[in-house]
Amino acid sequence: MLLVSAALAADVGGYLRVMTRPDFEGGDGRLGYWNLYGRLLNEGPYAALELRQSVLDPVPGSTEPWTDLHAKIEGGTVQNADEGGGSLAYLRLSQLYVQAGNVGLQDTTWRVGTLESNFGDLGLYDMRPAQVLFDTVGAQARYQTRALELTVGAGDAGFNLKGSEYNTVLSAGATARVNIAGKLELGVGGQGYYEPEVVGNRYAPHDTPGVSYEDYLRGEVVQTYLDANPGQLADFPSPTSTDASSWKMVGYLGFGKLGPLRWNSLYASYAQVHPDNFSSETVDGETVDIYITSLTDERTVLLLGDEMQWQLVPERYDVVLGGLYGVHEDGDNDLAPSDNDRTYMSAVLRNQVYLSRVVHLLVEGSVAQEVSHNGNAYRNHVDSLFENTGGKADSEGLEYGDSDTRFTWQAKGGVVLNPLGPGIYTRPSLRLLYGLQYSTQNNAFGNSFVESLDEYNDFGNVERHSHSVLALETEAWF
Repeated sequence: MLLVSAALAADVGGYLRVMTRPDFEGGDGRLGYWNLYGRLLNEGPYAALELRQSVLDPVPGSTEPWTDLHAKIEGGTVQNADEGGGSLAYLRLSQLYVQAGNVGLQDTTWRVGTLESNFGDLGLYDMRPAQVLFDTVGAQARYQTRALELTVGAGDAGFNLKGSEYNTVLSAGATARVNIAGKLELGVGGQGYYEPEVVGNRYAPHDTPGVSYEDYLRGEVVQTYLDANPGQLADFPSPTSTDASSWKMVGYLGFGKLGPLRWNSLYASYAQVHPDNFSSETVDGETVDIYITSLTDERTVLLLGDEMQWQLVPERYDVVLGGLYGVHEDGDNDLAPSDNDRTYMSAVLRNQVYLSRVVHLLVEGSVAQEVSHNGNAYRNHVDSLFENTGGKADSEGLEYGDSDTRFTWQAKGGVVLNPLGPGIYTRPSLRLLYGLQYSTQNNAFGNSFVESLDEYNDFGNVERHSHSVLALETEAWF
């Protein structure tokens, strides 16, 4: 009741997305695995509600102080639209902060609470590659004029990075963006993290001495120790305390208003991922924690994303072309396939033809390739469980399929109703779409298939490389 009263008294904005996607091939209503193939038909339902309550209204043209309160509630489930059943347990208060302006410095906005600074959206993929401070709670200052924007913030990112295994992770970051005549924008930024050594805190960074990466990967650290020291589990090495750090750098180049080119946005980020804390193994009913800071501190992620928006025929035909390139590397792991050791690239092209002001035709295509750096990560065939490097069966092997590459293409098309008129990103939209995917990986979409090759498997195995869905969906900003 208190939330409803607050919403009625505040400025309210938000976003919603809900759909039904009958899937006659046993999938979960999404065309593929993730947004690498474009967000369209690869996302589930979502809702966000943002509340803004003015405490002291700004006076236009004045240097008098002002202040307001912000809260954002969001979540990804809707009753009857997905397996979450619309449960409020899936909602989260993702942002809560107080802002004040013209306090001490003109054109400066001070913010205390959850922080964030980004250079914009990669709309076709629903991503923000050039974003910092989104994981931090603390204080932030933003100086903004028509030509220049500077943001500096600092606080604690421990709860975002470690959750219930919280330990303080100090975080600080900054961004700068320059706008030149409304036709060119340049932005740079970065963020650093430091997790201090805390002796006696099991959630602070530690290392278990003498652990090999292969034993950790297989979950055999304790067993290997007991093989060398029978009956001496009580003497398993105690962890040694240490500290941990990580960082992220971002960049942005935007330009446009050049003939049919409305705008081009190029984003880049390069980050060292923060180390993990521990994993657990159970041997003879005893659970032992293996501390792995030094085994997970060499992971990096390079991400490049670009999106070009074209108005080829005014009020009749728009095109958006997007591309995404990512390289994940793990200097500690040269043994097994992992999401931390891969390269992927993708291109998405969306065409929207305006048959009338309200009725539009949408056609989108995408191609993507994902390559594992450490061997076979993808099962291309039903019986690929029996194959490993060199086509040899190896029940103790560290690979999961019969190929190190997954190639996927998707095609989507249908009718869009936009009551507010032309525009690929005009909302609200009502869409009736059909989507088709082909992937070299077998059953490359969310499903509940039984993959066992046991002779007593009652459900059987089928090799599928294509997948299609029919979608009726709506999306809106308000």
